[in-house]
Amino acid sequence: MAQYRFHSRIVGFFCVFAVFVLFLPAWAAEFPQKDKTIQLMVHWSAGGSSDTGARLIASGLEKELGTSVVVVNRPGAGGQIGYTALSQAKPDGYTIGSTNFPSAISSYLDPNRKATYNRQSFELLALHVLDPGIIAVKADSPYKTLQDVIAAAKAAPKKLRVNTTGIQTDEHFATLWLEQLTGAQLARVHLKGSAPSVTAVLGGKIEVYCGNVGDPQVRGGEFRVLGIMDSERNPFLPGVKTFEEQGYKIYFGSSRGFAAPAGTPKEVVNILSKAIGNVTKTEDHKQKMLNMGLTLRYLDPAGYKKYWDEFEAKMRDLMPLIQKES
Repeated sequence: MAQYRFHSRIVGFFCVFAVFVLFLPAWAAEFPQKDKTIQLMVHWSAGGSSDTGARLIASGLEKELGTSVVVVNRPGAGGQIGYTALSQAKPDGYTIGSTNFPSAISSYLDPNRKATYNRQSFELLALHVLDPGIIAVKADSPYKTLQDVIAAAKAAPKKLRVNTTGIQTDEHFATLWLEQLTGAQLARVHLKGSAPSVTAVLGGKIEVYCGNVGDPQVRGGEFRVLGIMDSERNPFLPGVKTFEEQGYKIYFGSSRGFAAPAGTPKEVVNILSKAIGNVTKTEDHKQKMLNMGLTLRYLDPAGYKKYWDEFEAKMRDLMPLIQKES
């Protein structure tokens, strides 16, 4: 009888084990399944640099993961439509999405936008691009240094005009941070994009240009770049000092990464993050990003989380000032 009970327990154990294996989530058996497509959501229209960069990653991921990766554009409401859809997607690794700063954060920090997601709604995969902010002037401007601009904005408050590419953009946050740190007071002119901003500065309607390292116009000789908002110099602008080197600890810009919905298994997150990292290391990807003028800055999930938290803390501090101008 004892032997019968022993054999019954063994049989029962294997029955339970068989049922467990049968109903294991797909990632435990194999992720990704070779016949299952991964959807990469981009929260902006096709053709822009965010979309192009994501498509380069998607192409590389197909080779790394051995399955199809399809980019789906979900533009609207400054990225909020796409972030909402990503946060509500099934957390199985087959839906991932772009995460652009500052929009991914500003959309939920601003209570007026009534976002249904926050940082905890996402499992971070990787940072891909960091396009640091810059301050520049026309090549023939009387302002030769960053200190010149700051001194002028202190001497004549709200007289020196500076562009942004819109409310709650990285230029908006960056110029407010500059004011907060230095006591300078600039006159912000909110324009719709970098092209009209460049035109306004070169046409003499605005004295100071706030943009990004990746803006091709600032490398053509018509601008004098006075500083880069990063902790390190940038190869696209050789010889240009960082803000930090000039005594101003301001680190801001436009960055692009990738995330999955909260609850995506850690094993899947690690697989996707490693694959993205491998893509960024290929010479083909490096060259294509170089051609686009974009600075690669891969961070794994832990590094990206630290970066996100620091970025959000500063944006939270500046948001009341942003709202006064909204």
